[in-house]
Amino acid sequence: MTIGSSKKRQRVLPTSTSTPSSSSSTISSATTPTTTATTTTTTTKPLFNDRNSGDVAIRLFFELSPFDSSPTPIPPFTPTSTNENNSIFENGIQTQIYLHSHVLHRSKYFSALLSDRWQTQTQTQTQSQSQSQNQTQKPLKLNLGIPPTPTSLQSYRTVLQLLYTPDLSNSIDSVSTALDLLPIALELLFEDLVKSCVTYLESVPWTEAEEQRVLSIVPFLKQDESQELLSRLSPSATESDASEEMLHSLVSSAINTYPNMAFVKAFVAKLLRDYSSRESAKRVLEAEFEKCIGVVKESLEDYSSPDFRGDHNETEAIQRLNLHKAMTNGKHLLWLIERMIELRVADFAVKAWSEQASFTADLQRAFRDDAWRNIVPGLPAVVLRCTSKLANAVAAGTILATKQVRKKLVKEWLPVLIVCKDNVSPMSPSNKSLYLELEETFLRIISTLPMSDSQELLQQCLSFSTRNVDDCPHLLTAFNTWFRRAARPPQTDDLC
Repeated sequence: MTIGSSKKRQRVLPTSTSTPSSSSSTISSATTPTTTATTTTTTTKPLFNDRNSGDVAIRLFFELSPFDSSPTPIPPFTPTSTNENNSIFENGIQTQIYLHSHVLHRSKYFSALLSDRWQTQTQTQTQSQSQSQNQTQKPLKLNLGIPPTPTSLQSYRTVLQLLYTPDLSNSIDSVSTALDLLPIALELLFEDLVKSCVTYLESVPWTEAEEQRVLSIVPFLKQDESQELLSRLSPSATESDASEEMLHSLVSSAINTYPNMAFVKAFVAKLLRDYSSRESAKRVLEAEFEKCIGVVKESLEDYSSPDFRGDHNETEAIQRLNLHKAMTNGKHLLWLIERMIELRVADFAVKAWSEQASFTADLQRAFRDDAWRNIVPGLPAVVLRCTSKLANAVAAGTILATKQVRKKLVKEWLPVLIVCKDNVSPMSPSNKSLYLELEETFLRIISTLPMSDSQELLQQCLSFSTRNVDDCPHLLTAFNTWFRRAARPPQTDDLC
């Protein structure tokens, strides 16, 4: 059932000087009686589709689109057979229903169609035929075209039948029913049914397919009818950043709130991957990155430069707290970096990581001290994993960093790697693998720098060598590459 057909009725009751007109809803020219003649003295409740008492016969027929290349002609209104519901069918594409004019007035569309002025005009136009017909009263015949869809006939019948139901509050029992009936109620200006359908849709959940149908119907509703539906379908003008605010809250909660953070982080990571706006995700991750790195830096700074004016035990407790805070936020930082690299929005993180001279100095002082070993033994690995993730992304070309950023990234973090190698013992297999990976990555980045810069940095990499020269092929390759390049004749400015 679609509402975007060419026969959509305007939801404005015509004035007394206007004449309703529609190619799909017309009064039969063979009809002469007026609705005023149907007044009865009985109080019997009218029944839907009662052929004996109905004073209006509505013919429903499939109205094909004018754009159909081979339209099927609609048969004339000549009823030939009656089914058990007293409805007339012709070739399976039309049906006749008997209704009562005073009930039809509940629909503003039919109310206009049955108005005295329209009836008078119709009788004047058909006076010559009326005089030759039997003077006994016959039902007023109306034609109503409906879309040729599998469910349209039953949906139109249902709407017409609901005209006989005073209280419609319990008439809608599913979203699909409301969506099938609402376009017809809008078309026939059946305001009570429109209200019931909208109220039901406001109160229940929808599937994605149903939501698309709601979106297609909303433009045809009045402002007061669509307000609640629209507030559910999209943010208001004052909530234009609602989506980004929600994403920011989710990321913040994932890394700060829940005790079982692994599952929550995995779920939020999935949301970030599926999120439609890459720029919004980038802004959210960058904001959280700045916050986390700020906490880690502040904690390490406080640890490296403690205030000894207080009690010794109090100072020690504060130092422990600083290290734990740095460790916790370091893990959050690693997760954020992984998400930024995954979404290819880590440019800001790489640049910021390369500008941490004071932070790396604090790390070196902290790792030369033995106090951290029994408090946060995993802190060096967390910090170096952050460095390794970003450096690998640069070396792989996932992040296109400038020459200055590449140089500073190695220059600032190479000393931290060296201090960790010299002071973290015994070296676990995982740490050994991490150090080797970061060494190789730094050497690859150094190979992208100008000869003078690579010469300066390579000399600081001699600590990568081991007792067995064969164990450090990455270092040999880096130096051999540099010497091979250095052996080439110098370039001249004049290439002509």
